[in-house]
Amino acid sequence: QVQVVESGGGLVQAGDSLRLSCVASGRTGSGYHIGWFRQPPGKEREFLATINWSGDSTIYAESVKGRFTISRDNAKNTAYLQMNSLESGETAVYYCAAVGRSRPLEAASVGRMDDWGKGTLVTVSS
Repeated sequence: QVQVVESGGGLVQAGDSLRLSCVASGRTGSGYHIGWFRQPPGKEREFLATINWSGDSTIYAESVKGRFTISRDNAKNTAYLQMNSLESGETAVYYCAAVGRSRPLEAASVGRMDDWGKGTLVTVSS
C-alpha cells in the first residue's frame, strides 16, 4: 500500500498559476503510477492527469491539456501538478492517487486507483 499526501492548495485569482505536490510513502519501492483528480463543490470527481511509474508517459484530460503539467521526482517520492491559467470554475478539492505499475496507465484515467489522499482545496476567485 502507498500513502499519498497532497499539499500546495490555496486561494488564487483567475489567470494565476499554482503547483500542487503529492508525497508518497509506504510501499513505494515496487513502482506506482500517480493520478491527479478534482471534485468541484456539488459535482462528481473528474480525472485531470496521470503519469506512469517511470515518468516517461502521461495522459491528460482534454479540459486541462496545454495548461496543466504532471511530473514526478522518484528520488523524492513526489509528484507535481503545475496548473497555469486557472479559471474560476476550477475551484475544487484536488486529489492525488496511486496505483501499482502492473496496472495499465489508462486505468488511472478512469479513476481506478488504489490509494487516495485526503485532498487539498484550490479556490480560484474571479
